[in-house]
Amino acid sequence: MIRRGRRAAVRCAVPAAVLALAAAGCGIRGTSVPVDAGGAPSRVSCHAPGPGAVTAAGAERVAVYLVCGSALVSVERQVARPQAAPGAAVRLPVARVLLAELQKPPTPDETRAGFSTAMPGTLRVDGPHAGDAPEALRLSAEPDDLPSFALAQLVCTYGRSAALGRTGGALLGGPGPAAAHRYDCSPDVQANPDAAQHAGWGDSQSEES
Repeated sequence: MIRRGRRAAVRCAVPAAVLALAAAGCGIRGTSVPVDAGGAPSRVSCHAPGPGAVTAAGAERVAVYLVCGSALVSVERQVARPQAAPGAAVRLPVARVLLAELQKPPTPDETRAGFSTAMPGTLRVDGPHAGDAPEALRLSAEPDDLPSFALAQLVCTYGRSAALGRTGGALLGGPGPAAAHRYDCSPDVQANPDAAQHAGWGDSQSEES
């Protein structure tokens, strides 16, 4: 009985040895201890709570576009109401307020929901140059020199602003003499801002007359 048990043990050991050699041949290294691969990757909601149901006196609600994952998503903020009459006079104050919102770090709630911003803190916006269309805005850097996500954030935030006319885009130029060009906030730009500069943005075909 003992001899038979030993033979059976030998027979059972042979397949195990074969499997071990096969694993070694495939480049798989055995281990005698459990491997901790870490927790499963967390998913972000891309849904941040708004600023609350009550709008403060002298404030208004605006939508700004932040980065979440690899796309742009609008977030509601409360901002001080620009002190200017409706029309052309209010465009620049509104543009500056919206740019300032994009340059702020996301709130704790927005951060937990996965939001971030790519907007450079040094960027500034000014009114149109002589010869520009009245709705043109001039940046302190050439639009195409901005990170693609930052440019998309700016264009979509400006293009969907009620105070700026909800034009769906923005007529932007840099500090130099080059003409301002129109950049549109299309669904493709919102879904993939990194490809925005390869979508015909700012070319002569989309320039405002």
